[in-house]
Amino acid sequence: MTDRPAPLRLGTVAPDFDAETTTGPINFHQFIGDKWVVLFSHPEDYTPVCTTELGAFAKLEPEFTKRGVKLIGLSANTVESHGGWIKDINEISGTTLRFPIIGDKSREIALKYDMIDHQDATNVDSKGIAFTIRSVFIIDPKKAIRTILSYPASTGRNTAEVLRIVDSLQTGDANRVTTPINWIPGDDVIVHPSVKGEEAEKLFPKMNVVKPYLRFTPLPKEKTSAAVA
Repeated sequence: MTDRPAPLRLGTVAPDFDAETTTGPINFHQFIGDKWVVLFSHPEDYTPVCTTELGAFAKLEPEFTKRGVKLIGLSANTVESHGGWIKDINEISGTTLRFPIIGDKSREIALKYDMIDHQDATNVDSKGIAFTIRSVFIIDPKKAIRTILSYPASTGRNTAEVLRIVDSLQTGDANRVTTPINWIPGDDVIVHPSVKGEEAEKLFPKMNVVKPYLRFTPLPKEKTSAAVA
């Protein structure tokens, strides 16, 4: 576990792998298919923060599904262990967890995606092997990594923020725009720098030019990926 692969970057093709999951064996690239995917890791089964996170993702899964996004988790335990843990998650969260969770007891996939914690000396198993940190990878249908988030083992993720990032990426791809600080669907967006001159005026007739490099334009929620919701 000492040899680490080259770091993954935004735009990198997501590494492929075969794995056992709670819903059966998968090949990751085949699992992605023509969808977006959110891959997120957990340090260990039957841990408090992870339990709250998986319950929250399960509740929000319909919103991801409406946007053509698949969820898939990973934890450094066996699939059999995951199965018992899911029962607790469903009981505690009052929902039904349907998306797959990868069994990665060997940390093989976690190492491939650089999910291993080398800083927190307490985030290890009984044999001293590092657990995974709370990583999030948002992957598009071309299998390119579009977002990478890393949280320490002690900090739970914000599922609404993960969904907001998906909306930003999908809306930007579809409309040639970028999204400003704290953007939510329905807020004004920024015209992409690559759209210039007459083309910008034609595509965005209500464009507000604050500076030549900062051009806002209205974009109703109905024209964003959140419109499906």
